[in-house]
Amino acid sequence: MTTDDRSGPHHPRARGLFRTKSIEQSIRDTDEPDTRLRKDLTSWDLTVFGVAVVIGAGIFTLTARTAGNVAGPSVSLAFVLAAVTCGLAALCYAEFASTVPVAGSAYTFSFATFGEFAAWIIGWDLILEFALAASVVGKGWSLYLGELLGDFSPRADLGPVTVDWGAVLIVAVITVLLATGTKLSSRVSLVVTTIKVGVVVLVVVVGAFFIDKSHYSPYIPPSQPGSTGEGIHQSLFSYVTGAGGSTFGWYGLLAAASLVFFAFIGFDVVATTAEETKEPQKALPRGILGSLAIVTVLYVAVTLVLTGMVDYTALAGDESTLATAFGIVGVDWAEWVISFGALAGLTTVVMVLMLGQTRVLFAMARDGLMPRRLAPTGRHGTPVRITVLVGVVVAVLAGFFPIGTLEEMVNIGTLFAFVAVSIGVIVLRRTRPDLPRGFRVPFVPVVPILAVLACVWLMINLSVETWLRFVVWMLIGLVVYFVYSRRHSVMNETGDADRG
Repeated sequence: MTTDDRSGPHHPRARGLFRTKSIEQSIRDTDEPDTRLRKDLTSWDLTVFGVAVVIGAGIFTLTARTAGNVAGPSVSLAFVLAAVTCGLAALCYAEFASTVPVAGSAYTFSFATFGEFAAWIIGWDLILEFALAASVVGKGWSLYLGELLGDFSPRADLGPVTVDWGAVLIVAVITVLLATGTKLSSRVSLVVTTIKVGVVVLVVVVGAFFIDKSHYSPYIPPSQPGSTGEGIHQSLFSYVTGAGGSTFGWYGLLAAASLVFFAFIGFDVVATTAEETKEPQKALPRGILGSLAIVTVLYVAVTLVLTGMVDYTALAGDESTLATAFGIVGVDWAEWVISFGALAGLTTVVMVLMLGQTRVLFAMARDGLMPRRLAPTGRHGTPVRITVLVGVVVAVLAGFFPIGTLEEMVNIGTLFAFVAVSIGVIVLRRTRPDLPRGFRVPFVPVVPILAVLACVWLMINLSVETWLRFVVWMLIGLVVYFVYSRRHSVMNETGDADRG
């Protein structure tokens, strides 16, 4: 019995929650004239997208705060540990993306391995991740714009509400770029990414002249009592085990790895562009793994320079940034340069996050789990209706709502998707060993299992509050699925025996 037979609409399983959509059918769907995406992207474009979305404000702010408050000089090792976790997940993404070169990333992969219901859960999760992340980063972009403008604030007080017009502006511009074409977006992304990488390199080179080796000792500072919050504000791990918190020491190092992991979020967006990629079997693994390697080198270089320039205790507090360290050593012009680099960095982060959101929704709409009238592509080969819809939603969220602690929901959504993809590699190896794979994860099932364990560890270090919000969002998703999506799914069609 073939996979198509098992998942065809006339088989009883096709009516259940676990009806799968075959790899072959997923690939055939990419050739439908009305919903065809243009194949313009190369491995270089994908690498640029990956670097563009990962290098954001985190490298300019998160590094200093983590060094001063949690890990000391060992923050550089924390970045390496976080990169290893991301690397394990990246290997799994690379195999899936090269095997199933279809838009939708983890959503599409889950449809092929676990079935429609699991695919919906992952898709709903990705909607949370990308839309909320783009909104949060859009507000961050506006903050840095305010710093560069000085007294001219990118916000307008309208009485009952305050409109963050800076965030609305960047989202509107990026919406137009994405609707015009993915290739154009990649070119703009290349220019802006070159600027921000240049700023990062400049920071490393200039800062290197002020390194004092004595600042690296002790590399792992002695452990000190700390706090993980109380009630639902503490981590799930602390809540369940009753463990107290601490900073610095080995526990601080591991906690820092959990924290700085979120500076890597975004490389998985590369997989959402699979359907628009030339030679995806080769380009996707190169883009995913290449971008991760580049940002890891840059992150570690920045942390080594930062903790070498000043004693880590000088970076304590919530307001510390890279500019803090340069101010201490007398290089005051660095603050403006860092703000400019962060502004450039966040521009491409918003762009690629919105790109990922549109491609996931596109895949879901083509499958009928979202309204199919959203799926048609325009003359530029992009899903214009979905792009405009995403742009409006993100602009409203970024322009009118204080995002605040909801940022952590982005993190839990990402890790949840990582777990699904890692397990999916093991499942697909067993159910479809015959599929041609442009890239194969080494040492299966060991590597995917390690990826799952690493991601779960990071998830349980998120707050109970975040978990509760995540559960509520997923419950809303269940209602939408059973009320609308399951009945409108293309998998319910009975006139096409090939549909599976």
